[in-house]
Amino acid sequence: MNLIDTYIRHEIASLGLEFVPEFRFHPDRMWRLDYAIPSQRIGIEIQGATYAAGRHTRGAGYANDCEKLNAAQCLGWRVLWYTTQQLKADPSVVARDIKLLLDK
Repeated sequence: MNLIDTYIRHEIASLGLEFVPEFRFHPDRMWRLDYAIPSQRIGIEIQGATYAAGRHTRGAGYANDCEKLNAAQCLGWRVLWYTTQQLKADPSVVARDIKLLLDK
């Protein structure tokens, strides 16, 4: 488990919510959310290597992410996106954002 995984797990657990890493959310496609809180239909996606021309920031990878996350939205998921830099700078953003979603 890397540092980002530790941050996310800690932040979600601090809210008393059960979560599933690598959660397959789509009935037909093999798409997975990096983390999911199935009871609330909240997903969390981590975009790595955003400043190093990683897969998520190049054309085909970005297009694939758009397709996947639009499908999640259409299935009723609310998906939070973070970069590894954001999480390293302030991991508490995860708990804050989940609380905001739960308050709606």
